[in-house]
Amino acid sequence: MTAELTAFLNDESIGGGEADDVVRLIRSRPPAERSAIRVYDDSSGRVVDLDYREDPAVAAPVRGRGRPKLGVTAREVTLLPRHWDWLSAQPGGASAALRRLVDEARQAPPTPEARRDSAYRFMADRCGDRPGYEEALRALYRGERERFGELIAGWPEDVRAYIARLLG
Repeated sequence: MTAELTAFLNDESIGGGEADDVVRLIRSRPPAERSAIRVYDDSSGRVVDLDYREDPAVAAPVRGRGRPKLGVTAREVTLLPRHWDWLSAQPGGASAALRRLVDEARQAPPTPEARRDSAYRFMADRCGDRPGYEEALRALYRGERERFGELIAGWPEDVRAYIARLLG
């Protein structure tokens, strides 16, 4: 599953798609604009840092343990002994069981709380200086959709549209 991203130049959504598409989009913009572009993950509302430099001399990051040819990197997980016992009893062992659990969770639709938190993260980065921001957050977390809409009605169109998209 590939992350979908959306790029903003100031208050204007300038496009989106997978990371490679967004990198090409950013590279197509004049160099003076590139530093003002912010990219957001559509599933979480988080800011995404992309490397859009065109310099081939930039070395690829050094990979640690794992199976680099498959894109697998080793990381550490801390669990209680009973968790390790359960995982090792699963078909394919602990790693396979964890991958299955993660894949199942990723395929589940986001909860209303997760959507709300995604909107909050975007708003915290992009909208903190807008009129009614704090009251809009209160309305968002109280579930007052109508009040929330009234409070952000004066915000730029693309910003409001992206918030609506994050909220589903």
